[in-house]
This record gives sequence, C-alpha cells and structure tokens, in this order.
Amino acid sequence: MASRMGLLLWCRLRCLARGTGRTRRAPGRPRLGQVRLSSSEAAAQRAPGREEADSKVGTRKKTFPEVQAERLEQAQRTVLINCPAKISEKKFLKYLSHHGKINSHYFYESYGTYAVVEFSEKDSIASLQDVIRTPGIEEECAVPFKSRLFTLTLKNPSTQAADQAPVHCHKQSTILVNDLVQKLCSADSVSNQLYTLMDEYQLTEENIKLRFLACSLIQEIACAYFPECTVKPFGSSVNTFGKLGCDLDMFLDLDEIGRSPTRAKTGPFYMEYQMKRVPSQRIASQRILSVIGDCIDNFGPGCVGVQKILNARCPLVRFSHQPAGFQCDLTTNNRVAMRSSELLYIYGSLDSRVRALVFSVRCWARVHGITSTIPGPWITNFSLTMMALFFLQKRTPPIIPTLDQLKDLAEAEDKHIVEGHDCTFASNLNKIKPTENTETLDVLLSDFFEYFGNFSFNKNSINIRKGKEQNKPEPSPLYIQNPFEQALNISKNVNQSQLDRFVALARECAWILQQEDKGHSSLNNSQPWGLAALLLPSVASNCIKGKKRRKGPAASERIKSLLDSLKINNANSLVNNGGKRTFSNQTR
Repeated sequence: MASRMGLLLWCRLRCLARGTGRTRRAPGRPRLGQVRLSSSEAAAQRAPGREEADSKVGTRKKTFPEVQAERLEQAQRTVLINCPAKISEKKFLKYLSHHGKINSHYFYESYGTYAVVEFSEKDSIASLQDVIRTPGIEEECAVPFKSRLFTLTLKNPSTQAADQAPVHCHKQSTILVNDLVQKLCSADSVSNQLYTLMDEYQLTEENIKLRFLACSLIQEIACAYFPECTVKPFGSSVNTFGKLGCDLDMFLDLDEIGRSPTRAKTGPFYMEYQMKRVPSQRIASQRILSVIGDCIDNFGPGCVGVQKILNARCPLVRFSHQPAGFQCDLTTNNRVAMRSSELLYIYGSLDSRVRALVFSVRCWARVHGITSTIPGPWITNFSLTMMALFFLQKRTPPIIPTLDQLKDLAEAEDKHIVEGHDCTFASNLNKIKPTENTETLDVLLSDFFEYFGNFSFNKNSINIRKGKEQNKPEPSPLYIQNPFEQALNISKNVNQSQLDRFVALARECAWILQQEDKGHSSLNNSQPWGLAALLLPSVASNCIKGKKRRKGPAASERIKSLLDSLKINNANSLVNNGGKRTFSNQTR
C-alpha cells in the first residue's frame, strides 16, 4: 500500500510540474485521438535513429545468417575476465593491450565483477594465454581445462584498490515495474510509452555479445569430442524479441561434421570414417547431449546445476552459467527452432512497431500473471508473439506479410525442408516491400485488446502462415498453429480458465484505453495513464468487479441488436395473433 501511495504521489507531482507545449492534454492524460500522429510526426517524437532502418529502403540490411556469423566470429576473439570491483580501468586495458589491439570492452556484475574484452585479432588471445598461470593447489584441486574464462587479481590489494572507484557496470536485468510505470508517465504519448518500455526491456548490445560469448565457451567444451561443431544461440537471444534476463537457448550444430568433402574425380576408391551407429536421430541426440552434459558438469568453469533432460520432446541439457549470469538450455538437432528464430528476426526487423507492440503486450501479460516462468496452463511468450503477429497481418493494409507471402518471395537458397516440414521463406529483408500502413502504436495497442477481447476462440484458430482465421482442428481452448510443424498447436497447454482470464483482461484494457480516447475516464489526474495504467494491479481487480463493462463494445452492440430483434419479433407475434400471447411447450 505504501509503494502504491508513493507511486500515485509521484505521478501527481509530475502532473503539477509538467508545463504546456506537449502532446499531453492538460491537466490529465492525453486523449488517444490527439496523439495519433502521421508516420513522419511519430518518427520525429521517437528516439533518434529508431525509424532510420525502416526508411532506408536503398540500404542493404544484413540477413540473419550473416549477423549470426559475424557475432560468432566476434565471440571467438573475446575473453571473459573475473576482476576486482575496484580496479584502474586504464591500467587494466593497458595491461591487456600488450597482447593486441582491443576493439571494445565493458564490465558487468554476476557473482562478482566481470569484464568482457574483445580483441581485434584471435592471435591476441593465444598471446594472453601464454602468460596466464593455472590455479595453485590449496584446499581443492583444479581440473586442468583451459578456456577463455580468466581471473585477474591484484598483487597488492590493499594499496592498489584503496584509491580506485568501482568500475561502471552495464545492466543485465530489467527495471522494477514501479520504476517502469514512473518512466512511462514521463512520456508524451502512448506510442512513445511503448517505445520507452521496449528500450528498457530489450537486450542491450553488451548483453547480446555476452550471450554469444557464453555459447563460444560451451563450444570449446563440445569441441573436445566434435572439433568441427559450433554452438549457436537461438530463440529470444537472437530473434529481436529477447528481454533482459531471459534464458539462453543454445544449439549444438554438428552439420559441418556430416558434410562430405569434394570427392576426387580420379581413382577407383572411396574412403569414409567408421562411426558408431544408432537406431535413430533422437537416440544419437540423447547420447551426444548426455556426454556433453557430463563434460559441462565436470569441466566447465562456472557451470553449475547441470540437468540432463533427455526424455523431453526435444532432449536438452539445462545448466546455469554463473559467470555470464544466464540459465542455459543446450539442444541439438533442433533446426526448426533455428528457422523460427530467423522468421521472428525478419518480422522484428521489418517495422519498429512490431517489436514495440510485442514487448508491451508481453510485459502486460507478465505483470498480470497471464504468462509465467513456471511450466503450466499459462499462455507462453511465444504464443503471445504469434497472436501479435497475426493481429498485425490483419490490419488494413497489413503491417507485416504472412508466412506464405514470404515463401513466395523465397529464392533457391532459401528453400529449407527440415524433417519433412517446409521451413522456406525469404531471408533477404531487402526483397520485402515496406508496408504502407501508418497507424500509430496507441491505435494498435487499443485495437489489439479489442480484437482479442472479442475473438471467437471457441471456433477459430490463429495461423500466421495464412494470416486469417481458420476453423479449429481440435477442441483446445486456444489453438495457435505452429508456423512450420503445422500439425502442432503451440498453445495446447492453455486451459479454458487461463484463456478466459486473458479475454477478460483484454476487454478491460480496451475499455480503459477507449475511455481515455473519449475523454470519459473516471480516474483522477494523479493516476498513471495510457500503457502505464494497464500495468497497475487494479486492472485485474476491475475485471472481477466490472463484468458488464468487460463485455466490450462489439459484444454490447451484438446484445443490443439481439434485444431489438426480440422486441420486433414479439411485436409481430402479437399482431399476428390478434394481440394474444402464445407460449411454446418445447424444451430448449
């Protein structure tokens, strides 16, 4: 209660302190209609450069594989160093620069202070490793596995650290919801509230580098058995929708091992490796992950809590990488997931509104317990993302293309058939025509809640491949078709109770935003507005109290129309029967 009163007091002071000349309506919150700007006006109000990527049609955008390859190579030139919190940054960099030019560096905290240092040449790491010693044997014996994870200590801690201030550490987690609400109240439009939330929640450049570095460190362990393998991040870490603090999904790629070299055109013989054979690819994956999991557990510096979950639909090894601060899931033979990551990367790169809407909806869902970090009957972030993409495909004109439309743009090198599933779509962003839709995010947010608050979940499914509603092939409460494994429902875990709760909250939020749009808000001016208002706990409690209000405008119109129809039919019946009422004995 104290924190709630403090938040309302802060908002009241912001309202009193804020001057005129902004897009907000004085003295209260803005009407949504007053901030529905043209695309050029909306771009001018956003952070500098955010819309540049959307407008530079002539500039070539990198493909997903190109970005992945660059970051993987960058990670190979990077080291991770555990160092004292108080250290001379200048002397630290001077010491390391003896081994080669440093491209970039930054510090962060995770079970201590760490520095991520990227050299311009890979040979610099070999030079550094030549002068690094192994830990001495004190109470415990060290396992002699050498990686690019080092520890730096001061020779004279008392004198060297006494006059040093702590180094600046980059953030690795999101801000608290109360702090976020305060920031959103400082924005001058609902659209900019969504962009502010995205800026606070999205992965930073430093965090993305750290994720690729963590994969590179695990790759060093796997290479002991499979020298040509690579370990790549997938999912939220690379699909542009990742939130600070999200898990790190890793893919152990063994494809390079299976690729045959060019066979000599002369000579009467062929040579091949003798290899262990197993009955199926699944069994091979289980055995490989079992061994790699043991190696990570026994030899991986900073890797703790290793679990081998080999009987799951997709076998995996789960562990915590304490130096990086990530909860990691390592899988192999999971190429469909890699293609899903690339597809989301494309959608997130096409238009800045896509990511802003998805981040905001997912934050809203997490605040109200619609999603959860615990497995169960809740809607997942992936399902919410598919719902948002489907909604954006339904706009007039559409903001993003359907998967089938992306498939039509695909070239020969884009064709991918993975385990019998068609995963083909255009990977070249420059071939995809920009949308002509100029709707602002305040419109899209309000319409998202109204659309799904009145969606016919009882009979229709969601399908981003077609971009249109289709009859559900099974009676699950929520049916969202997997874009590639089309026989699968990615939301099969969701029960009716959780879906009903989502619908009720969506209707409540649509009502709140529409009341602001009409200027009929019953809230006083000291309370948060726009997106900030949707993140308050009171939204969920209002769903219980205001059932009549949550029916939504479309439902209310249908009920009114039905009542009018009944009145007309009743009047006609009275006329046809000479004013006498008739009753039916038929049971309904």
